[in-house]
Amino acid sequence: MTPGPEVLGEQQGTGSETTAAIRILIADDHRLFREGLKALISVTPGLQVVAEAQDGQEAVLMAERHSPDVIIMDIQMPVQSGLEASRHILARSPQIGILVVSMFDDDDNVFAAMQAGARGYLLKGSAPDELLRAVQAVALGEALFAPSIARRLIHYFSRPTRLPPTLLPELTEREREILSHIAQGETNPQVARKLDLSEKTVRNHVTSIFSKLQVSSRAEAVLRAREAGL
Repeated sequence: MTPGPEVLGEQQGTGSETTAAIRILIADDHRLFREGLKALISVTPGLQVVAEAQDGQEAVLMAERHSPDVIIMDIQMPVQSGLEASRHILARSPQIGILVVSMFDDDDNVFAAMQAGARGYLLKGSAPDELLRAVQAVALGEALFAPSIARRLIHYFSRPTRLPPTLLPELTEREREILSHIAQGETNPQVARKLDLSEKTVRNHVTSIFSKLQVSSRAEAVLRAREAGL
């Protein structure tokens, strides 16, 4: 039996009183995943799906329109990433709990999600009861992470303190590294070989860089990098 997700923080409320259903917005670009979550939540007392979004921009609009208690947020989505959407949403409605449910378990995405204000991080493929527990915990103001993510966080914060990066802070450390290679005129295959990554992973990072910097070409991205002193 796999261990349940780790809860960081104290539970708020006794749970003995009758409370309104937790209102949930599902933001994910995969329709089958959204439908599966809806089916799971529909048979769970105390939870209610009030809206869906298939990209980050739509998530921002749905959050503003429906004021959910919890948003189940994917990271990689078209139009606007889940991380960018989270920042926009929490800037206007800091009381909303963001629970990231993603297929990515690398440090860059985990810490970027935390920086964006997410209260929890689970991996797609987590057991249904783990997901439901995470939704309830995040609604109560707790921070909850999958066991593997929690161990990574503990290891990271047990290391000596290091200064946060100041150049292009909206990018992750890996994205800044890839952008620096792009600024040297390297192609995606060249970057992939140098960093020991797949070309698909590099392409995904480049797409994320373009989205965060709000540029549409490598030349514009390079210009932004040089202006920032990267």
